[in-house]
Amino acid sequence: MASALSSLRYGDSLSVVAISAATAVLCEAISWLLIYRTATYNSLRASIERHSRKLDAMKSGAGSSASSGAGGGGSSSAQPASSRAKKMDRVETSLKDAARELSLAKLKSGAVVAAVLFVVFGLLNSLFEGRVVAKLPFAPVPLVQRMSHRGLPGNDPTDCSMVFLYFLCSMSIRTNLQKLLGFAPPRAAAAAGGGLFPMPDPKVN
Repeated sequence: MASALSSLRYGDSLSVVAISAATAVLCEAISWLLIYRTATYNSLRASIERHSRKLDAMKSGAGSSASSGAGGGGSSSAQPASSRAKKMDRVETSLKDAARELSLAKLKSGAVVAAVLFVVFGLLNSLFEGRVVAKLPFAPVPLVQRMSHRGLPGNDPTDCSMVFLYFLCSMSIRTNLQKLLGFAPPRAAAAAGGGLFPMPDPKVN
């Protein structure tokens, strides 16, 4: 496929984009096979969404009750407010735990996907090493130019290397493909900060 596209105008660019798109589809198929179709993943995802909705409802309820109680006595609402805060802390902790477990569950597919991307990158590097695969419409800043002009002869800053084009395609194609297929990670998981190495909770002494 790459050799057939290379004979066309902008063939090298089309080859890199096509291989990037095919790799994104393959990676999402692997992720679906190993993770997305499992009961554990679907249960964790549903738990995250449920806890997120519950936490949002509690926050909105706390805000409305605080505004309505501002004109009245504060001593009578102190105890319910404290109880609400404890419940919100428990729900938030459950949300972070579920998000962390979801990140752990995706490790297996992440390792396989990383291996596939490494192999594809090595293949592309052998095919397009030292070749200009595209022309940029502008001269990038020096920091970006280190990647966009990596391994290319000459000093034309608008020359684009395979590494830079493949990086852009991989980021954009796979992200949009995940959104299209409904495989994008829940927003609540990112908002909860429940990754593999979460930040310490400032409420905990």
